[in-house]
Amino acid sequence: MMITGFRKIFFAFLLLPFAGWAQKLSLVPYVKPLIGTAKMGHTFPGATVPFGAVQLSPETDTISYAVNGKYNGDVYRYCAGYQYEDKTIVGFSHTHFSGTGHSDLGDFLIMPTVGKLQMNPGTADHPENGYRSGFSHANELAEADYYRVKLDENNILAELTASARVGFHRYTFPASENAHLILDLMAGIYNYDDKNVWTVVRVINDTLVTGYRQTSGWARTRTVYFAMSFSRPFKEYGTQNNDNPQVYRGFWRKFNQGSNFPDLAGRKLRMHFDFDTQQDNQVEIKFAISPVSMSNALENMRKEIPHWDFDRTKHEGQALWEQELQRIVVDVPTREDKINFYTAMYHAALMPTVYMDVNGEYKGLDQEVHKAEGFTNYTSFSLWDTFRAFHPYLNIINPSRNADMVASMMAHYDQSVLQMLPVWSHYANDNWCMSGYHSVSVIADAVIKGVYKGDPMAALEACVQTANTRNYEGIGEYIDRGYIPAESSGTSVSNTLEYAYDDWCIAQLAGKLGRKDVYDTFIKRSANWKNMYDPGIGFMRPKMADGTFKKEFDVLKTEGQGFIEGNAWNFSLYVPHDPAGMMENMGGRKRLSRYLDSLFTMHLPDEFFEHTEDITREGIIGNYVHGNEPSHHVAYLYNVTGEPWKAQEKVRMILKNQYHNGADGLGGNDDCGQMSAWYIFSSLGFYPVTPAADEYWLGSPAVNSARITLENGKTFTVRVINQSGKNVYVKKAMLNGKQLKGERLRYEDIINGGELLFYMGSRK
Repeated sequence: MMITGFRKIFFAFLLLPFAGWAQKLSLVPYVKPLIGTAKMGHTFPGATVPFGAVQLSPETDTISYAVNGKYNGDVYRYCAGYQYEDKTIVGFSHTHFSGTGHSDLGDFLIMPTVGKLQMNPGTADHPENGYRSGFSHANELAEADYYRVKLDENNILAELTASARVGFHRYTFPASENAHLILDLMAGIYNYDDKNVWTVVRVINDTLVTGYRQTSGWARTRTVYFAMSFSRPFKEYGTQNNDNPQVYRGFWRKFNQGSNFPDLAGRKLRMHFDFDTQQDNQVEIKFAISPVSMSNALENMRKEIPHWDFDRTKHEGQALWEQELQRIVVDVPTREDKINFYTAMYHAALMPTVYMDVNGEYKGLDQEVHKAEGFTNYTSFSLWDTFRAFHPYLNIINPSRNADMVASMMAHYDQSVLQMLPVWSHYANDNWCMSGYHSVSVIADAVIKGVYKGDPMAALEACVQTANTRNYEGIGEYIDRGYIPAESSGTSVSNTLEYAYDDWCIAQLAGKLGRKDVYDTFIKRSANWKNMYDPGIGFMRPKMADGTFKKEFDVLKTEGQGFIEGNAWNFSLYVPHDPAGMMENMGGRKRLSRYLDSLFTMHLPDEFFEHTEDITREGIIGNYVHGNEPSHHVAYLYNVTGEPWKAQEKVRMILKNQYHNGADGLGGNDDCGQMSAWYIFSSLGFYPVTPAADEYWLGSPAVNSARITLENGKTFTVRVINQSGKNVYVKKAMLNGKQLKGERLRYEDIINGGELLFYMGSRK
């Protein structure tokens, strides 16, 4: 899951009916765009279309990443810029991550004001001292591709909608001779003094501005270009340059660059555009972005939104959401269940994001301009999270999009001077966050299932090359020793376990393609997980370079024990490619069953995770950490112990415990759709425990029925007999009229269409 584990919310505002659209939009009203809680702000409530590059959203504070040269822990709450308990809005920016626990972006912040011109954001305690404004949730509305809020400070109504590459703003002003639109080119998420590398602005005329900004943050060399168009001319404009004085100032000092000067450059620029307004006058802005150039940004704007009809753009965006949500039509027991389900589908269509212009051009990892031929290029792959269920989910409901994502990963590999597939990529960079090389899981799964139509041998070569990059995070020692020593890495155990699973995926791909030599190498490597298991204590444990297990070790503690975002209790179950072998190592069925029972029922005191900012109480059930992705397959492991009824109990319990409609809706960060994909799969009654295997494990469906419209024109239906909150046990499962043997469903069973029928009961 990225660096994560906190709660977020399903935004519980009552949606207003759409004039003239109420009959057409049957599912969009069940979406409650997700907003951060008081503790976290890891998702955004703004305007975007499915997988859109522009994700236009309010920012509620300007927390710095560092205070006195040290990391500021409060910044973690603002990974997406919005905090539900904040009382002020600083402005509206165009790029955001959804549900991540580390951050970047927040580009090009715009804020409307009236009265005295103030070119600083002010503070939350005294918004009147800057351009920020107080607001009330009573005057705030969030819908799919639409956000509205009244800015109390100046009585301005702000409305946002978007196309894929263009943010559309509409601001309704009071009467004023001093109405301003602030463009803050310094603002950003996870900001610090040196993050802005360079900014350029060109004022073309009194309605058009272009430019770019380069930053060095989570993405080390990220450049975003823009074109900004106003619906009416501004009467004047100005600039504030907040750069520290330089010894060399050149001869630009001949000009007064602070007022009505069109050719601007600097590291820390803010601009204002001024208007005269009558009561309820509206000023609209179209703001397009591009990874390539200012001219491409302008072309994006002209192609995607060639008009000034805000409501048309909103309706078109909501129609795209309706199309996305219609891929699965469910009947569920309660309205809350329906809101949860379609909000999960909404979250699972926010990221990754389109990363190319309307002409197909994008900036590659090599910093050169490329053109995507025959595929849509995507960015922002949070692969440590999304390989588990999100990409397998796309393989069912949207395989052509996932094929494009795999093609994007292959393009990343081709452009990488390191010759590696992405680990966590965004905006022509890899930020290398988290562990494993989980692109290989996504690629193998897509090739094996026939989703990826590119060159499978080239895909295998990329996977092998990545897995043999010896100087990356202990891979060399992993290859030589069969494990990563504790002296070499603070996450030596989890890294070894994740590499072992990824190696199994490579073996499956090699087997599919008839490469026995590669298969033999990587199937052997996939057994390396055994080297981390200490039979003396019954847990995975850090091992020293001399082959002995680390002496100082606590199976409950999350920090400094050899694992990333988890403890030994949870990570000892991370062998998704060989659960039967794991069970045998642990002592057999009864031992694993007792282990799982204890995991869900024991109490994990706060002291064992209080120093790990990615894990909080809300995402924990007993000692099972659902808010952290490594445990997402765990409830289904009861199927391998021969006790599927326990899996069914636990799945239903997790669905009710960790997913809600309201101010604390998720038990952990959504992590670019992974938490939501778990909810969707588990609600339907099956889950991909082992991506790259051609099977799904049955659980306990929470729907009355579901109709999945497949891309090949066929339909797969889930139907549940005797569905209720008490009837959580599957008495019988029928596939196309024949009883399923065991708790397995194959990909071809789904993709070929048909019906999965569950008979439920209140007793195991």
